[in-house]
Amino acid sequence: MTPGLNFRTALLLVVPPLLWAGNAVVGRLVNQLVPPITLNFLRWALAFVILLPLAGWVLRRGSGLWPHWRRFAVLGLLGVGAYNALQYLALQTSTPLNVTLVAASTPVWMLGIGWLFFAQQVSRRQMLGALLSIAGVLVVLSRGQWALLAGVRLVPGDLYVLLATMAWAFYSWLLSQPKEPTAIRNDWAAFLMAQMVFGLGWSGLFAASEWALTDAHISWGWPLAAALLYVAVGPAILAYRCWGIGVLRAGPAVAGFFANLTPLFAALLSAAFLGELPQAYHGMAFLLIVGGIVVSSRR
Repeated sequence: MTPGLNFRTALLLVVPPLLWAGNAVVGRLVNQLVPPITLNFLRWALAFVILLPLAGWVLRRGSGLWPHWRRFAVLGLLGVGAYNALQYLALQTSTPLNVTLVAASTPVWMLGIGWLFFAQQVSRRQMLGALLSIAGVLVVLSRGQWALLAGVRLVPGDLYVLLATMAWAFYSWLLSQPKEPTAIRNDWAAFLMAQMVFGLGWSGLFAASEWALTDAHISWGWPLAAALLYVAVGPAILAYRCWGIGVLRAGPAVAGFFANLTPLFAALLSAAFLGELPQAYHGMAFLLIVGGIVVSSRR
């Protein structure tokens, strides 16, 4: 155990990647029951209702939210409206394991976006780590056939999850530069609620477009209701809370390594519930991505 990381903290940091992996599997399971963009909207609408008793005060005029509405509108677009919607969209044509493996390259995108847009310096070690992780992503995208990489045909889901990781990288950089009132920033429920207020607007707009442009339909029933309850309470609220406490106790650098348990959990859950067994190239990609992150984050 590293300083600041005890058994209870480690357990807290294991919960989010397990829930995130479950989110990918559930998104795949219900892809015939509800359109992906609509699933994202319903997820956050339910989470909004659940959080209302805890953080409803944020909606009041004097809460400090409204003077910073532009910032929360951007955070809501990237974190609530775009990131999860793109992941659910990716799961229409890609597997949960592929989605979580490509998403595990987020730290690499964070380096690049930080350098391009936020004046972040990138060291040689970080560049080497980035190359390793990008190699891991290429293994997934090429399905392990290096000779065919030049002519590989990506499925739409692979591109959607790449866009999702870029959105999350921008979102993370904006979070690292706090500008909102401390009363909102220091209350996890209030901070999430402030983003959901605008994120619901974005996701509602995207869902309306989905219904207008496609033959979208919903098959209501207990399977969909159970899935909505899981994705709203688990990945959207419980994971956010456990992650926040874990990062405060262990620090973001240590916590970042736990996030890369998501593909491992996705592989196990996919095998158990979807019958999608991992392939050899998945293991190679996982080692490259994690190896790249370890190299780039070492002091």
